[in-house]
Amino acid sequence: MFQCIQSIAWINELMRFKGLDLNLLVVFDALMSERKLTAAARTINLSQPAMSAAVARLRDFFRDELFTMRGRALVPTPRAEGLAPAVREALLHIQLSIISWDVFDPAQSERRFRISLSDFMTLVFFQKVIERVAQEAPAVSFELLPLADDPNELLRRGEVDFLILPEVFISGSHPRATLFDDTLVCVGCPTNKLLSPQLTFEQYKSMGHVAPHFGRALQPSMEEWFLLEHGIDRRIEVVVQNFSMIPPVLSGTDRIATVPSRLVEHFATSIPLRIVDLPWPLPAFTEIVQWPALHNSDSASIWMRGILMEEAARMARPHQTA
Repeated sequence: MFQCIQSIAWINELMRFKGLDLNLLVVFDALMSERKLTAAARTINLSQPAMSAAVARLRDFFRDELFTMRGRALVPTPRAEGLAPAVREALLHIQLSIISWDVFDPAQSERRFRISLSDFMTLVFFQKVIERVAQEAPAVSFELLPLADDPNELLRRGEVDFLILPEVFISGSHPRATLFDDTLVCVGCPTNKLLSPQLTFEQYKSMGHVAPHFGRALQPSMEEWFLLEHGIDRRIEVVVQNFSMIPPVLSGTDRIATVPSRLVEHFATSIPLRIVDLPWPLPAFTEIVQWPALHNSDSASIWMRGILMEEAARMARPHQTA
């Protein structure tokens, strides 16, 4: 029994680095992610009393409250906000360099990839990736996440394996690769008699529009970003949660929408749309895939990047309206 106690004490001492119990970094990271004591304890399999004790030890070591209560949520102090990036990076390095050191074998792997992307990219692009991976790596799975209000934070914290967004929204802090280009077109219901083939600028502005806004912050889509950049105001009468809601919402109305041409092609057989040129040229946009810098040498990430790039290369050029 004495030898056992000595061994436990020795292991506990090994987990200390210059007086810091390294297990506390895992606790701190969970608290920063969840912002609730009970939820954080659950994610790292600690009881609530043990979690509370760990928080007390963290506060004692860093000589800072680190978290204060606001309602039921934990609010990080400036000291905690400053520590968070370094702690997360250290834990990711351990995961990728020590824990996940095995050579990646797609045929045998049970890796789960977390990917943040729009419903538009899921429909026109990623479903092809899923079909291919099902054949080449049947045990590999995916978790497709909606676009976040702060996608760069997801990359920084390593909470997603990939982020797929138009280039205008991409962070410059992480590696990236180009997937493909697309163009924006104006569409409406085939019965929309107000939608002229030679749509004028004044007609475009005066007609009712359907537009997607994303996330809790209701972020504008790329076409609205372009319009705002050019100082163009339009009458938005219906706001939807994603691109795929636009075609059915346009049906039977005189409203119009500005959407990617690939989306129109995708819905051509199920919900046909009338397509006209925009009254002024909006630039083509480029879809980009981005991944956390810490995943740059990860063999699984490298394999998936190859799949993404090959499938993107197979896609035809965007449909051009006459």
